[in-house]
Amino acid sequence: MKTALRFLAIASVVLATVASVVSAPARADEPRVIPVVAKRFEFEPKEIHVKKGENVVLEVTSQDVTHGLFSRKFGFDEDLAPGKTVRVPIRADEAGPYLILCDHYCGSGHGGMKMTIVVE
Repeated sequence: MKTALRFLAIASVVLATVASVVSAPARADEPRVIPVVAKRFEFEPKEIHVKKGENVVLEVTSQDVTHGLFSRKFGFDEDLAPGKTVRVPIRADEAGPYLILCDHYCGSGHGGMKMTIVVE
């Protein structure tokens, strides 16, 4: 009985420690991670809002075919292979809306595949 109680006490301490580590907020100096899904013929979300001066990482995953992710303003041009996730760091230094395009032909609706990053 004492062994079982001792085990339960140790297990509860371990679980409490793990829970506090898992639910701990990200450090203030770490970039905010924003998941983005690319699929014919859209990005989800279609619009992302960030604060001026904020460091952000877009985690972009293609669900179906190879897409592209291009921004002249933020200086990236990535190929998005199906099922793979690409991490794209950006820093938003100037306010305004910025267009992000799919620059890899992905089918008949390719020309409308766009996303906007709004820097506030």
